[in-house]
Amino acid sequence: MTRTLISSGSPFEAQVGYSRAVVQGDWCFVAGTTGYDPETKAMPDSVADQAANALKVIGKALEQAGFSFEDVVRATYYITDPAYWDQIGPVLGGTFGGIRPAATCLVSGLIKPEMKIEIEVTALRKD
Repeated sequence: MTRTLISSGSPFEAQVGYSRAVVQGDWCFVAGTTGYDPETKAMPDSVADQAANALKVIGKALEQAGFSFEDVVRATYYITDPAYWDQIGPVLGGTFGGIRPAATCLVSGLIKPEMKIEIEVTALRKD
């Protein structure tokens, strides 16, 4: 079974030793992705904007791997404040509303204070 590593070009991938996504067989595992703007590398203050940025990066990784959001079967959301749930709901619903993957949301600390959300997904190639 072939293993394919997908890079977003972030210098942290080589520095820390991870891939944006790993494809193994019919599975695609996308690493936890925070809300830095993929073009400017700036972090917006709004958790909703951070969620939208994370989903852009995830969508690009899925596409590079030969998958799409419709293939996502599992999503995990990490937020730093439970109050953010209501703010990210519309953003997540805009992407996953019709797909409805199994999902979990956890309140936790993230590695930098400006990070308010991190999203990771797992996708399974459709038959």
